[in-house]
Amino acid sequence: MSTANSENINIIQGDVKTRIDRWLARYPDDQKQSAVIAALRIVQEVNGGHLTRDLMDQVAAYLDMTPISVYEVATFYSNFEHKPVGRHKICLCTNISCMLRGSDELLDYLQKKLGVGVGEVTQDGKFSIKKVECLGACGGAPMMQIGKVYYEDLTETRLDDILDNLE
Repeated sequence: MSTANSENINIIQGDVKTRIDRWLARYPDDQKQSAVIAALRIVQEVNGGHLTRDLMDQVAAYLDMTPISVYEVATFYSNFEHKPVGRHKICLCTNISCMLRGSDELLDYLQKKLGVGVGEVTQDGKFSIKKVECLGACGGAPMMQIGKVYYEDLTETRLDDILDNLE
């Protein structure tokens, strides 16, 4: 599900509003801000994988929060993006377990294979690369996450197979 990345379009309507309202129903009426992470996640997803200031302002208005309070959350957590990402955001774990099992070498391989660096998007918009801290799958190191899927026990060959099978 993707929406145009145009500024000043009210994104909190229809399905987006319904999804946020489901989260709001979990909290007391005077605690709307408790749904800020869920609201930001939903809005980011619908906007093609990143947040803009306008979108964060809309979340703030909908949740009766100050914009700065929403910005603080959106900039604190690394799962929120503030510039465009590829359709497949490759989150490669570089924490100690993955590093010891070759994630640095896989990162180099991935950058050469895709022709982009960390934080960049391939020319076709298909992939972007992000280095992340622990994703909690140390037993399957080295690992990465693309979307909601974890890929463990990575090798260059396995990485090629995974990327070749993504649309």
